[in-house]
Amino acid sequence: MSASGGTKAIVAALIANLSIAVAKFVAFIITSSSSMLAESIHSVADSGNQVLLLVGGKRAQRARTPKHPFGYGRERYFYAFVVAVVLFTVGALFSLYEGWHKISDPHPVDNAIVAFGVLIFAIIAEAFSFRTAIREANAVRGKQSWVSFIRRSKSPELPVIVLEDLGALVGLILALFGVSMAVITGNGVWDGIGTLCIGVLLAVIAVVLAVEMKSLLIGEGAGGEIEDEITAALTAGPEVTRVIHLRTLHLGPEELLVAAKIAIDHDETAGEVARGIDEAEQRVRTAVPIARVIYLEPDLYRANRAAQGSGSSDESTPTTPGSA
Repeated sequence: MSASGGTKAIVAALIANLSIAVAKFVAFIITSSSSMLAESIHSVADSGNQVLLLVGGKRAQRARTPKHPFGYGRERYFYAFVVAVVLFTVGALFSLYEGWHKISDPHPVDNAIVAFGVLIFAIIAEAFSFRTAIREANAVRGKQSWVSFIRRSKSPELPVIVLEDLGALVGLILALFGVSMAVITGNGVWDGIGTLCIGVLLAVIAVVLAVEMKSLLIGEGAGGEIEDEITAALTAGPEVTRVIHLRTLHLGPEELLVAAKIAIDHDETAGEVARGIDEAEQRVRTAVPIARVIYLEPDLYRANRAAQGSGSSDESTPTTPGSA
């Protein structure tokens, strides 16, 4: 994912949520609707989350230091994880509490026209933000389904914004339903029910984001297709007869660490091996531009040693054709 695409979606969401938050708070003061209050807090939390994503993207650009020799790329994952925590604690828990409180002590919605007007305005503004996020995500997700895109994306910003905007739109519809039913029936309990539904929705989205961001923070590999490209690039030259072991790790969304043990011809001199490694690294960087850090260890292929390489049973199977 291009950083510019993610930033554009974040800024669009931030502008929309700030304007919506102000309108919702005004509507809450006028109507005393718990759904409006829950949605106000939701918009404030979303605005804070977008600021966190922007801060994470900026801090991730810092140059590497002796203490952090691989740079700060994972800061984007950390701040995205904080977004999930904020969404759960500030958004979901507050909405659940406010919904329970309103059901326990219901009161009618005042000035319903104001509430309806603000909710319709918020839906329109949120739809524009959601449209921007969808357009930016479509530019990078390719043929992946939306579920696959959310689960496999190594860039946290667009999945976070897509889910947040989706949650905001659905939450607004739930708030509109709660307020409408409260006005139609004259029973403020419906307003509380709408608020509870918003809380459950935010909790589900927060959990999904937390699970995905945790996986990225722990460290994810490049995935099968990218690793196949790396293997093909390494073995494309005569100096590498096969790849014995290959390990990849995302140091950030656009930075990949590649570590591989490669088999070489036993008759090659040290100079030939060094030149071969340089050429292999260049092929990998050409095939996979995000492969920024590459470590290649030359060795002679032995089936029994390969099987013991990392304690996993699949190591005994060579990654490229050839005789042992």
